[in-house]
Amino acid sequence: MKFRLEKSIASHSPVKHGGLYSAKNTDPLVLDFSSNTSPLGFPPIVKKAIKKETRSLGIYPDPDSEKLRSHLEWYTKIPKDQIVVGNGATEIIYNFCRAFLGKKTQVLIPSPTFGEYEVACKLAGCKISFLKTMNLNDSFDDFIKMIPKNGCVFLCNPNNPTGVIIPKSKMLAIIKNAKKKNTLVFVDECFIELVPRSNESVVKVLNKFDNLFVLRSLTKSFGLAGIRIGYGLGSKKLISVLNKIKIPWNVSGLAQKAASAALCHSFYLDKTRNLIKKESKYLSDSIAKMPNFSCHASATNFILIKSKIKSKTLQKKLLAKKILVRDCSNFRGLNDQYIRIAVKTHKENVKLIKVLESIK
Repeated sequence: MKFRLEKSIASHSPVKHGGLYSAKNTDPLVLDFSSNTSPLGFPPIVKKAIKKETRSLGIYPDPDSEKLRSHLEWYTKIPKDQIVVGNGATEIIYNFCRAFLGKKTQVLIPSPTFGEYEVACKLAGCKISFLKTMNLNDSFDDFIKMIPKNGCVFLCNPNNPTGVIIPKSKMLAIIKNAKKKNTLVFVDECFIELVPRSNESVVKVLNKFDNLFVLRSLTKSFGLAGIRIGYGLGSKKLISVLNKIKIPWNVSGLAQKAASAALCHSFYLDKTRNLIKKESKYLSDSIAKMPNFSCHASATNFILIKSKIKSKTLQKKLLAKKILVRDCSNFRGLNDQYIRIAVKTHKENVKLIKVLESIK
């Protein structure tokens, strides 16, 4: 049987990510440095909340995630009618592109960055321009000049995989310039809560800019990767559209309950950030002493490493020693000289360093 497919669907190629299943290895003894989740995992209270919620497994979840959005209102100080909840942050990226972008919409994306922006925009039929830069702060003026009219700009802050953070002052300049051109600004802040001693989020200026949308994820900050939970913040008009087009019951009851429990223990983030600050320095300082590797300065819970050993070869050698790292060769703007590692607990980080030192 022949199918008639839209050109964007026929040419679609899913983005490859990290995680234990990325290397076709489900050995539970493998240390996963390829996924940028919280080094402390989820708060203990989440496990109790999920066990309690098992009684409602036979009941459809709240399709509007009302209680969770109320918790998010308390947590973010943003009204719940300006909040959309998704089955992971990635679902929201695709819904955003489907709702607000279309064929021939001009989109600007810096590279390297998270690959789902590009793929979601391609499925929507957009025309994409890229600015190649390892640090957008150094290419800021060029980026401002490239902002399209009646289009959309995607920014990951701090950026995945480079770890670079853009100061709020520069973010505001981008948002203001985009507004003058009637252009949307999509800001992915999924890692911003894991930045030690930083206040560069643009959430507090949401009500000043109706062209701004902010994405957040409990996957990274609260270690809830397995249950898929993310949320977006924007104007009432933007959010009403996204809430209208999302699929019914997109977030499970267990996910809603776990997320609410985690948010009520946000002090857990302070402990996490303190660990990241200490262990990130340990990893960077240790790797700097190795002749085959050099680190890019990172503001958050992962580090991009340039390697003299090809990334796929290095990944295989490390996996043989039960350590999984992210091969970054499939990031636009990078090549087979780069890997990315997550910051984990000291015991786990020490093991990584010892193994890296043995690699030749």
